[in-house]
Amino acid sequence: MKQGGKVLIAQGGGPTAVINQTLVGIALEARKYPQVSKVYGALQGVAGIVNENFVDLTLETAYNLEQVALTPAAALLSTRVKPDEAYCEKIFSVLKAHDIRYFFYIGGNDSSDTVRIVNEQANATNYELYAIHVPKTIDNDLMVTDHTPGYGSAARFVAQAFAGVDCDVRALGGVYIGVLMGRHAGFLTASAGLASNYPDGGPHLIYLPEREFKVPQFIEDVKEVYSRYGRCTVAVSEGISDASGQPILTTMGKNWIRMLMVI
Repeated sequence: MKQGGKVLIAQGGGPTAVINQTLVGIALEARKYPQVSKVYGALQGVAGIVNENFVDLTLETAYNLEQVALTPAAALLSTRVKPDEAYCEKIFSVLKAHDIRYFFYIGGNDSSDTVRIVNEQANATNYELYAIHVPKTIDNDLMVTDHTPGYGSAARFVAQAFAGVDCDVRALGGVYIGVLMGRHAGFLTASAGLASNYPDGGPHLIYLPEREFKVPQFIEDVKEVYSRYGRCTVAVSEGISDASGQPILTTMGKNWIRMLMVI
């Protein structure tokens, strides 16, 4: 860090099991540099920045921060606000007023776009600011990035959940459909496959948003598995769509139950 000034860290979007590890890592590392006079945390993401709702992480002991790193969810609280150009101008105005020279925003695609806009505004006014996006996502949908903190923990949870579900369905029979997060990325849904430890183990069927979802084929798939095992466990992404791109889950609703009644 060459530029003197203050550091501001914020967390955005959905919390993860390890997002506080990232927060604490940034805070502890930034405090090592003598040119950094303060390390702030913004409460509730960009909303906290606009409202100037900061906590001084410089005052926290290393022990306290390391304990925070072991906790899940977002220690600084989060937000679902998706800033536009005007909102980012407010963010940038606050950064300048507080002499923030290093802005770390931990989050997903929306957070990345916020950092891009703020960085462009800083460049346009010749304000020396290092605006840095720190990747975080549970569904692994960040462009270019192979995988990020948050995805591994979420994938492990999904696999464990489906392992438990498989035991229940094995005992009771029937059809179980588990809907998983990931509107446009199927990584989290695909991780359900890690639960399959036996030749007849579930999930027996996995449907990803990257592939066209065909209702007639789905019915036949479930019938085939059910006839073989007397049960069927399905992992399906919330973002599955038909050939025209229409979301399946939001348009069909309770029709899922009617479809499965024919099995």
